[in-house]
Amino acid sequence: MTVIMDGRALADKMQENLRKEVLNMKASGIVPGLAVLLVGEDPASQTYVRNKERSGEKIGIHSVVERLPAAISEEELFQKIQQYNQDEKIHGILVQLPLPKHIDEQRVLHGIDPKKDVDGFHPTNMGQLFIGDPWMVPCTPYGIMKLLEEYKIDISGKNAVIIGRSNIVGKPMAQLLLMSNATVTMAHSKTENLTQIAAKADILVVAIGRGHFVTKNFVKKGAVVIDVGMNRDADGKLIGDVDFDAVKEVAGYITPVPKGVGPMTITMLMEQTIANARKQLENT
Repeated sequence: MTVIMDGRALADKMQENLRKEVLNMKASGIVPGLAVLLVGEDPASQTYVRNKERSGEKIGIHSVVERLPAAISEEELFQKIQQYNQDEKIHGILVQLPLPKHIDEQRVLHGIDPKKDVDGFHPTNMGQLFIGDPWMVPCTPYGIMKLLEEYKIDISGKNAVIIGRSNIVGKPMAQLLLMSNATVTMAHSKTENLTQIAAKADILVVAIGRGHFVTKNFVKKGAVVIDVGMNRDADGKLIGDVDFDAVKEVAGYITPVPKGVGPMTITMLMEQTIANARKQLENT
């Protein structure tokens, strides 16, 4: 029988533990602080930021959300980041992507203090991850690792295939699986014989950004299938990159969309913010 991996339930459990930790930290005079910078009116970004706000309130962290006009200059945004870099009450900084076209995303992301980069996208943090000594880890792959751990899925020695090569999911996911001794294959839209390669995976992570791209002929019987996709079908319904109804008939474990990977991404953002505040408390 296929196990549906409940990311919402695990996120709730982890967030309750984080809430208790924050209460203890507050008693010691430290309140974890997260600054989120949202530029423009992108609807998906607005939704993500609202979800982050709600999670922060639930856990008890100090959340600052700056909603900035789309016309803000790159320099003005860069200066905002520098202010939060210097603010000792802020332990995590997140710039919601995408940014307007007139702003250089890389310059902005590079401007965040790596130790406050709770999204894990700064080149320093990527470098630390790829030498096997991570500081901050991209939150979606980090959340996936927590899900695999929660369901006691043995990674060591297993054949893992990742479909998608982004800096946000695919590449850091590959490194985290490698660090857990998986044998990793990176695949993408240009990969030849993709279906056959995917069908050899014990663990299949799909982050290609195409609704219902992966059908059951991509999936080995009993495989673990992690769906990172967030797409809308013709009726506006939220769907993943995996055809859930078909694939669950052959998979051993599968994440749904929604309530799979998404809640874990936000939880790991909160966890890394609190971990930074914990370090400040330990150093006082």
